[in-house]
Amino acid sequence: MGRVSSAKYAMIGLLVGALAACAPMVRKHGYTPDDEELAQLAVGVDGRDAVYEMFGAPSVAGVLEGGDLYYVESYIRRFGIKKPEVIERTVLAISFDDQNRVANIERFTLADGKIVPISRRVTSSSVEGKSFLRQLLGNLGKFNADGFLQ
Repeated sequence: MGRVSSAKYAMIGLLVGALAACAPMVRKHGYTPDDEELAQLAVGVDGRDAVYEMFGAPSVAGVLEGGDLYYVESYIRRFGIKKPEVIERTVLAISFDDQNRVANIERFTLADGKIVPISRRVTSSSVEGKSFLRQLLGNLGKFNADGFLQ
């Protein structure tokens, strides 16, 4: 009888563990300065160096030298084996004028529009949706006799 109750407790333990594994996990990525920190930054007075000194290096910088700075903060929820979902994203954009002084500070959230992927590291494939046989037969007419002679 002691053996049956041990198995019963083991099953209950496994069930509780499985349910706990399905709990949603929320992770924070990145950093955006809050309004109190931004109040220390004077538009038209402070330069790029002051921004770096106050807030540190940005998440993303403009493509060109001396471009805008973007601080990005995201909250991503994972639930079991489902695809991760961005539940909150804030982008703080700081732009500069010709004298390299702060010209504008803007804050954007998901409520302002659609989700914009910050970095997309996906290589598209030209063979998507094609079977192996179709790929093989598609290459039959593409041989060149010059390639065999060289």
